[in-house]
Amino acid sequence: VNHRFGYNEVMKNIAVAWIVLSVSVFAGYRADISVITPEIKQRMIKGNSYREGCPVGLKELRYLRIRHKNFSGQEQWGELIVHQEVADEVVKIFEALYEADYPIYQMRLVSDYQGKDWQSIEADNTSAFNCRRAIGSRSYSKHAYGKAIDINPIENPYISRSGHISHKASLVYRKRVHKNDTAEDRAVLLSEDKAVGIFKKYGWQWGGDWSGVKDYQHFAK
Repeated sequence: VNHRFGYNEVMKNIAVAWIVLSVSVFAGYRADISVITPEIKQRMIKGNSYREGCPVGLKELRYLRIRHKNFSGQEQWGELIVHQEVADEVVKIFEALYEADYPIYQMRLVSDYQGKDWQSIEADNTSAFNCRRAIGSRSYSKHAYGKAIDINPIENPYISRSGHISHKASLVYRKRVHKNDTAEDRAVLLSEDKAVGIFKKYGWQWGGDWSGVKDYQHFAK
């Protein structure tokens, strides 16, 4: 499926300073949790993912650098912004996903896509915080509180009540089954999968359990 955007180890070359609050290291796995620094704040504002009037302030958010395995089986750094209340458990969740060999295509701030959910999904980007409204609603999304994560959104599409899928690359994933042992196939989330169970262990709800609308990429606390 030709939906991939190039990714040149962006996180390896980012030269910003941050205040590390905690570090998780386990059998080669590492993740850092930090406050939102002025540099990250500027990325968020310029990238339209944060603005005045958002339901949470920057002091309530945390910046995570997370090690994960990509679709080529290589380890790379990813980044997420989440609410401080869930930061520690998000690290534990992604540590468990790492240990379970669950692949993640890429993990970049939605600011890199100008805060536009469509572009982030088209790039198969796993993301969390984004100060935006919920689809079809005037209310803020859980993403605007830093308490939702969309993971491998091409392989795990949002499907409307009528069965519509907006992203063409996701059409082949309408039927929710595992077909082979490719990274793309292993990224598909099914109810019995270990990856789904890991999120649920920490009390996160899965959009794949919704009735009517299905949002297979979406986990929310």
